[in-house]
Amino acid sequence: MRPGAQDSRTDFDAIVVGSGMSGGWAMKELTEAGLETLVLERGRMVEHGTDYVTEHNRPWEMPQRGRIPPEVLDRDYPVQQRTFVLSEYTQHYFYRDADVPIVEEEPFTWVQTSIVGGRSVLWGRQSYRMSAMDFEANAADGYGVDWPVRYEDVAPWYDRVERAIGVSGSVEGLPQLPDGVFQAPMEMNVAEKHAKAAIEGAFPGRRVIIGRTATLTEPLDGRAPCHYCGPCERGCSTSSYYSTQSVALPAARATGRLTLRPHSVVHSVLYDPSTNRASGVRVIDAETLEEREYTARVVFLCASAMGTARIMLHSVSERFPDGIANSSGMVGRNILEHHARVGASGRLEGFTDRYYRGNRPNGVYVPRFRNLDAASRHPDFLRGYGMQGGASRVGWGRGASMAGFGASFKERLRTPGEWRISLQAYGEVLPDPDNRCTLDPEVRDRWGIPALRFNVTRGENELAMRTDMAATAAEMLEAVGARDVATFDRPEVPPGTANHEMGTARMGRDPDTSVLNRFNQCHDVPNLFVTDGACMTSSACQNPSLTYLALTARACAHAVDLLGSGEL
Repeated sequence: MRPGAQDSRTDFDAIVVGSGMSGGWAMKELTEAGLETLVLERGRMVEHGTDYVTEHNRPWEMPQRGRIPPEVLDRDYPVQQRTFVLSEYTQHYFYRDADVPIVEEEPFTWVQTSIVGGRSVLWGRQSYRMSAMDFEANAADGYGVDWPVRYEDVAPWYDRVERAIGVSGSVEGLPQLPDGVFQAPMEMNVAEKHAKAAIEGAFPGRRVIIGRTATLTEPLDGRAPCHYCGPCERGCSTSSYYSTQSVALPAARATGRLTLRPHSVVHSVLYDPSTNRASGVRVIDAETLEEREYTARVVFLCASAMGTARIMLHSVSERFPDGIANSSGMVGRNILEHHARVGASGRLEGFTDRYYRGNRPNGVYVPRFRNLDAASRHPDFLRGYGMQGGASRVGWGRGASMAGFGASFKERLRTPGEWRISLQAYGEVLPDPDNRCTLDPEVRDRWGIPALRFNVTRGENELAMRTDMAATAAEMLEAVGARDVATFDRPEVPPGTANHEMGTARMGRDPDTSVLNRFNQCHDVPNLFVTDGACMTSSACQNPSLTYLALTARACAHAVDLLGSGEL
């Protein structure tokens, strides 16, 4: 529904900007707490189930067999083609780069979806808690600023979120990867079980576990367990994995307190100097370009780390000439991500009499094992990395490079190929205020809002870590008995391709060096909250979405308490 399309209401208890991972959860928490909530999303509506138009399409049912032609990629997606999740099956979920341009002073990949639910529809669902060590890392080694919260503060909110979204996983008792509230774990295949035994036997400090994923293995609140069909990024009509559409939106709608407005591009946050409060937001209709203002007692920015930074930088006033709540100058700085595209792969002999059922939407995980203590300290870098991967048999797609034709050729493809096994590392990035985004003075998007200019590079710590990532991946696969092990490292792939951007409005204890307090409130503007990736003070090496959800739930509860006491 566009602004003005069905009703003229403009005042609410709460406004949530964005409907993805954190915005979706904010809409659920705030409406269930009794607040009349407006959710603004610049993209179009995607209804659960009915709008997943390519969900089960086979390659031969797609005009380009699932691939986007190179000339189309270069014309329409010169930046976003770097992300693995863009294909002919998902192209309709993305903006064209020309509509939402960025300026790459140094190359950076910002993935921008065009739908309600955002990347919660497309995400990889890996769901890991940050540990006590992660929340203390900045204070321990002096990089960045200290988190204003500790694991104990966030743990109850991890519990709350995991119970609601459904996370399958195994209990491991690892301090660097805290256990959570889990459904039954998915099962490794025979090659992965072999790899687990071999790696843990050869390297006592390393573990191989099944991935922890927000994908059901048991029924939950009317949602069906995963049936292993495989193409999760296209949407899941059985609600087997968590998305805004499958969980948060139905819950918020059920309260009767939700107003959701797609096609609503937030131009800026409105600021009232007489109260030192955000009074609401200014919105541009994505289709008609009509402008409209909405007011509320509390505003949650959940537009993604980069989207939120852009809105804040663009929200200028006499009090905040450099952007709302930016007296510290930290908005847009300290961009964090996870550097990846490095690891090893090989072929595994044997087990050719064994296969597996379906397409398990999950891999194996090697939790961090570097720099946990004195014994695991690496001399060349700080922090650490985890690894994701798995083993599978080569499928019929190998026919594209296989000699032959006719019936005998097809018959050979009926038999699964050899086993392949791989590990890819995801490493932590140290906070650096020079890794930043700013508003470009000339380039604007299709709605006239300044584009973001990126200057993000990888430091010496990350480069040293990558050398170890490749080496350890190879040595583990060799311990498994893999043949023709080859490492890979693609440093030319720019930051951002892991889709885990963070840090542009970080939490902290000191208003002079951070944007948000311990409850995700802006130090400068107490009724303005930021709970998406922008709030992250460090990145750890775990996939971050579960932490966004936990921090969002915590911040919403705090906002409701403050509204109830009259402090906001």
